[in-house]
Amino acid sequence: MEIKRSKYLNDLVLRMGNGMVKVVTGVRRCGKSYLLLNLFEDHLRANGVDDSHIVEVVLDDESNAALRDPVRLAEHLSSRIGDDARTHYLILDEVQYAISNDELRDRDNPPRLYGVLNGLLRKRNVDVYVTGSNSKLLSTDVMTEFRGRGDEVRVHPLSFAEFMQAYDGDPRRGWDEYAVFGGMPLTLSMRDAEQKMKYLGNLFAETYFKDIIERNRIERTQELEDVVNVLASNIGSLTSVAKLQATFESVLHSKISDHTIASYVNHLKDAFVIDEAARYSVKGRRYIGSPKKFYFEDVGLRNARLGFRQLDEPRIMENVVYNELKARGYSVDVGVVEQRRTVEGKQRREQLEVDFVANLGHRRYYLQVAQGLDDPGKEAQEKRSLKGIPDGFKKIIVVRDALMPHYDDDGFLIIGLTDFLLDPRSLDI
Repeated sequence: MEIKRSKYLNDLVLRMGNGMVKVVTGVRRCGKSYLLLNLFEDHLRANGVDDSHIVEVVLDDESNAALRDPVRLAEHLSSRIGDDARTHYLILDEVQYAISNDELRDRDNPPRLYGVLNGLLRKRNVDVYVTGSNSKLLSTDVMTEFRGRGDEVRVHPLSFAEFMQAYDGDPRRGWDEYAVFGGMPLTLSMRDAEQKMKYLGNLFAETYFKDIIERNRIERTQELEDVVNVLASNIGSLTSVAKLQATFESVLHSKISDHTIASYVNHLKDAFVIDEAARYSVKGRRYIGSPKKFYFEDVGLRNARLGFRQLDEPRIMENVVYNELKARGYSVDVGVVEQRRTVEGKQRREQLEVDFVANLGHRRYYLQVAQGLDDPGKEAQEKRSLKGIPDGFKKIIVVRDALMPHYDDDGFLIIGLTDFLLDPRSLDI
């Protein structure tokens, strides 16, 4: 079954002919190539573009190895475009293969590929689309090397709603599977759990680790794996480099330096394997430094790193909600609400946490993620930080199960997890 991925296709369609390089980024194997080479090309053909005006180069295909040289690539593209005045759609897949590791490490000179892409932008009959799997490769260079003429479209693994397009069953059963194996597209073609577990484990070892190690010339690879495992065990927990270093010393008996840990964390972020959420003081309207929270781009990949042993559903729920908000285009922070209360006659200041503060333009939402609110003590705990927020932005509690979305006596929206994930407008119910 074809998964439509309508949001990302619409993102591309809206950018057609805008005079910029459309840079499609995301973790490897999340569906970037399928989006461009299948869904977007089908859209072009359905709207009257013939195949001679769709120029596709797949650079991770060994048959195109010669085109990984930027000079040869430029010559090839020029020969395909010619003098035809009609628009040619250039689709370059996995362009990191046209940039050497030495070029990536050279901070003084941009990779030659950027010159090729900038040169293409000068042609009036060309519309350029590229994919890349490393954030430093293209996304952080979009505004600098392309001089304001780069436009990033970030693609994530399948959301739960996209997953359910191909899942043969009800949403609750679907969630049970999604919470374990996540949304890497290829897992949907696998029929048994053992095959999925093996695929996700190998994907980490043979693709992500290999890319990071080769690109950054890492020699002590076990330390990198240990950092990943510690982060995977602590999704949704406040984490800092100092805390990670303490864990290495006390649990793993390793003397790894804080500088090395920080560099490994950055490498994982650059490869889109993990993402971080900063803390934001709601009342103080300012960001707070370390510690931060880390989440995995895909919970199936996270579970694979831990051998599918630590299937802590509350943490997985939080990670999935974070990913969903990011995929919908929100910037997402961890909220901090500072309060004072009297304990035994003394004033004490305390910091309460809001799981997520989601912002998009002028809109803001505060979200808590909870297994349930059946226990009065748990309900009071989840609501306490929300009640301490002084502004009038919407407050939402996402729970594992709920009969139907509803507002409680405090004016908070209570919504079930699958209802929240399946409805792209769920924040505005």
